[in-house]
Amino acid sequence: MRMVTASRLSFVCCFYPSKLAELSVPLQIVLLAAQFEMKRRRTKATQLSCVFGLCSQPPICRMRMLLLSLCVLLAVTLSLGLMLSDHDARRSEDLSVRVPDLKNDKLTRRPSKPTAAQVKRLVSEVNWARLWYAHLQPILIERHPGSRGSRTVRRHVSSVLDSLSAGWSVQIDSFNSETPRGPINFSNILAVLDPMAPRRLLLACHYDTKNIPLENNEPKQVFVGASDSAVPCAMMLELVTALDSHLKMLKQQMAQVTLQLVFFDGAEAFEEWTASDSLYGSRHLAEHMSRVPHPPGSEHTTLLHAVDLFILLALIGAPSPTFVNHFDNSARWFDRLVLAEKRLHKLGLLSSHPSEQAYFRKDITVGPVDDDHLPFLQQGVPVLHIIATPFPSYRHTVEDSADKVHSDTVENLTKVLVVFLAEYLGL
Repeated sequence: MRMVTASRLSFVCCFYPSKLAELSVPLQIVLLAAQFEMKRRRTKATQLSCVFGLCSQPPICRMRMLLLSLCVLLAVTLSLGLMLSDHDARRSEDLSVRVPDLKNDKLTRRPSKPTAAQVKRLVSEVNWARLWYAHLQPILIERHPGSRGSRTVRRHVSSVLDSLSAGWSVQIDSFNSETPRGPINFSNILAVLDPMAPRRLLLACHYDTKNIPLENNEPKQVFVGASDSAVPCAMMLELVTALDSHLKMLKQQMAQVTLQLVFFDGAEAFEEWTASDSLYGSRHLAEHMSRVPHPPGSEHTTLLHAVDLFILLALIGAPSPTFVNHFDNSARWFDRLVLAEKRLHKLGLLSSHPSEQAYFRKDITVGPVDDDHLPFLQQGVPVLHIIATPFPSYRHTVEDSADKVHSDTVENLTKVLVVFLAEYLGL
């Protein structure tokens, strides 16, 4: 077999010398080595005598064999080197293309379309008892920025996220800021599923409560802000708990888009709402993210560019809420919420839901509301503001308590958001 192969290669060298120059360097070496071998084999008697040790110059024969082996080894090494360098070049080219497109990829994102069976399995993972007892109850306390209650809620949120198998990266973003009541320490809770993913879907709420002054003759009451915004916080925890196995798989797949959770501190004003006395946590985080290169080392894009869509949950808990779209650049994603609600209604998966479009309404127009999305919106991040309008009548009063939470509504909205996240992330 070796003689036949060598003969063919030698034939190419001898009769098609012009073709030799067209070949790669490694193949040229192999062909020249084969030609050399054929010349050596032309004297069969000499070959046989060398094999049996009768050759007058046996070292020369061994040198020839060694030279041929080295030539073949060199050719193989060069071929592998060229292949690896070509692969690295293509990979570098792919990365160089991906980074500039970070600003535009969000515009071409398309949702996946789970089947009816998949939708049923997804929403079956939502557990109202877990949402109410495990996630919400520990948050229904007074939680002013810098207070013991605030620290308790931070520990609770971090503990829930740390217990999940998806493997969240949880950080506390602490900072000091001047307020009408002096310097206060604030702490945002940040959780990212895959910090190295190029892009992020950001889901947010605020966890602090407003400091409500009481009249001197009023008994001491605690404002727990059930809808503002303990329930949204609990919903976010339930969403990632229900989708835990799916999110774990998403992380293992190293998907282009990951999920980030943000629980803002200091959303409420200490006195009257102004640009400087409100949104302490979101203003700080938006400014910070605008200075962090992403991917690491990038000179053109930051963590803000990585945010595909900023979804803010607020004032959720009362029965029969209405949600409208506030921004044109996120209208197509609001449409996905509308379709998700309709689909779940038709599948009979929502409770106390009289019509297919009870929550998310495209036929109602309401002006934008100042909230934690504002610092991100001002820097060009697309926003989906899921806030009940009109506001609950008991907003910013001690009446905003656990007994005002409508369980069916909160469970229904959590199911709608489960479907939305699954579609957006391709779970």
